[in-house]
Amino acid sequence: FRKVNGMTKGGHYRAMFRTWFDQAARKKRRSQNRKTKAAKIAPRPVAGLLRPVVHPPTQRYNMKLRLGKGFTLEELREAKISPKLAPTIGIAVDHRRRNK
Repeated sequence: FRKVNGMTKGGHYRAMFRTWFDQAARKKRRSQNRKTKAAKIAPRPVAGLLRPVVHPPTQRYNMKLRLGKGFTLEELREAKISPKLAPTIGIAVDHRRRNK
């Protein structure tokens, strides 16, 4: 056996001994972090900016629904929210989208 680059014999399967004893604790920590984040940004949505539900453009997908990029300027006007104020209160704006 020749020692090369500081490698030791038989050390090639050490990754197999990784343990998951902290799985429950990690789950709890993630849950607590989500709750803390939600409380910190309280009135705003936790999943990022509020986005509209839209139909995808192509024939294959247009019967489904997905989240759009943002609300149109017309939709914001209808809700009496200025386009500059919207992002500050957690609402996404898409100035290119148009109402049909």
